[in-house]
Amino acid sequence: MRQFLSPKILAAFLLAVFLFAAPGLGEDAGNLRNGDILFQEFPSPQSIAIKIATNSEYTHCGIFFYDDSGKGFVWEAVQPVRITPLDSWIGRSQDSFYVAKRIDGSDSLLTDSVLLAMKSYTTEQLGKDYDPYFNWGDDRLYCSELVWKAYFSCLGIRLCEPRPIKDYNLANPLVQAKLKERYGDNIPYDEPAVSPQDLFDSPLLHEIK
Repeated sequence: MRQFLSPKILAAFLLAVFLFAAPGLGEDAGNLRNGDILFQEFPSPQSIAIKIATNSEYTHCGIFFYDDSGKGFVWEAVQPVRITPLDSWIGRSQDSFYVAKRIDGSDSLLTDSVLLAMKSYTTEQLGKDYDPYFNWGDDRLYCSELVWKAYFSCLGIRLCEPRPIKDYNLANPLVQAKLKERYGDNIPYDEPAVSPQDLFDSPLLHEIK
């Protein structure tokens, strides 16, 4: 005798198929939206020093967008500034852990035209060298600088206030060694900077994943 699934079981099955098969709506990207800011602990030679200097678990961030096919990508400032598939970006993170945040009032702020402008701005930065000196110029970029400038350029919103490098926790010997290695005796203590943790702590953002 032919067996039929109950309506509840069939509905659950179809929902699971939809969530895990539809492009851009899988387990990782299901509740992400264009313009979301993603944070991770990125394994790199300077990550430990960044964690100490910024009192943070997060050493890297980027902006999330879907492409035309519905697949999720992260625009990020590494070497060079590039677009990385979301699954690769997550897999690179410590224990595949990341946090996503969204600007408050996103439904009214992140209109289609604003998102198009933001995606165009970040795309224009592709190929630029990563800035290991954390200068505030536009010739080279570091991760949190790219995110901050994308929101400021396209929305006029300062997600946080840039602060001089001297305001960070620089006393640790490991941090001092990294500064010496990078700058020699010419550490730019007054150079404005924005860290991933500064963005993470922004009162304008709320956590969504």
